[in-house]
Amino acid sequence: MKTIRIVLFGLVAVLLSSCYSHRQIGYLQEPTKANKLPVYDSVPYEPYRIRVNDEIIYRLVTLDETISKMMAAGNGGASASQYANSYRVYEDGTIDLPFLRPIKVVGLTEQEAQDTIRAAIREIIPDADVKVALYNKYFSVVGDARAGRYFIYKEKMNIFQALAMTGDVMNSGDRRHIRIIRPHDNGEEPEVLEFDMRTNSIIDSKYYYVYPNDVIYVARTKDSFYKVPTYTGFLGLITSSVALLTTVLNYVALLYR
Repeated sequence: MKTIRIVLFGLVAVLLSSCYSHRQIGYLQEPTKANKLPVYDSVPYEPYRIRVNDEIIYRLVTLDETISKMMAAGNGGASASQYANSYRVYEDGTIDLPFLRPIKVVGLTEQEAQDTIRAAIREIIPDADVKVALYNKYFSVVGDARAGRYFIYKEKMNIFQALAMTGDVMNSGDRRHIRIIRPHDNGEEPEVLEFDMRTNSIIDSKYYYVYPNDVIYVARTKDSFYKVPTYTGFLGLITSSVALLTTVLNYVALLYR
């Protein structure tokens, strides 16, 4: 019986160390000397600026019948009092819109691009109203979360909202080393931002917001193979292990009678 107790104690100790703890997977933890979480500086939010190869949705609204008929002819005969289409940003940073000279939009925010295009179109269509939006407003997720491409449905989407769209990071995901791969223009190497998303200082840091074309990579922890995902599974593992151990010991005792 003493041997059984020692073995059971050792088994329980091993299994307890195999459970995921709040320190490992919990969010918004306060950095302390014990958990050694990083402290990130707060930085002002920077709006996304248009890049080469982005797709711009351009919508023109006008009551000018002549312009409307021209747009309808180029739009398959559809009603053109409200005309919308998407246009790619060329290598020189411009977009080529109907009735307009090429307009440079690289480096502008959506609002700045809208104001620039509206000013240009009103030179020939005084009553025109223009709406501009980014078409490729997506981020991607790979690794230990539900991989896929997801739409950025609001400005200032943060990392928690983005990963919530995937169903959250799996318990086996390494929250200490989340990476965001962020592309740059002009052939520059993409920027790789690595951070610990468990600390509460991530709020308003440079790692907090997700931008179009970001790729979020969630690596798997090295010890995930030995971890038990839930306490239900933990209890089940203990029960089955104890039952197996008891059976083996009883069998051994019968052999040596």
